[in-house]
Amino acid sequence: MTIAEAFETMVTIFNPAAAGSMNKTLQWNVTGEEAGVYALKIANGTCELIKGGVEKADMTVTVADKDWLAIATNQLSALTAFTSGKVKIAGDMMLAMKLQQLFPLGS
Repeated sequence: MTIAEAFETMVTIFNPAAAGSMNKTLQWNVTGEEAGVYALKIANGTCELIKGGVEKADMTVTVADKDWLAIATNQLSALTAFTSGKVKIAGDMMLAMKLQQLFPLGS
């Protein structure tokens, strides 16, 4: 799986019930070999991928490509990645806490 495929998958597993009336934009600044900026705009129960990101996101995640792929494929816990400093979050921390409900990976 590539970084781009991981974000495309997030759109397909998006849980609109968890979003409710949320109107937020989440952004990922990915570093490493597959570096890039990806934003997910959540509004009206939908999730839209914006490659290249946005100017002002409500929450920004900075993560290395290999670490994000490990999280996306359930090989690394997002909480472990955050507490070990592999993932940095700026902006709305409450939004970060909802990521697992918004994008359930399954078991």
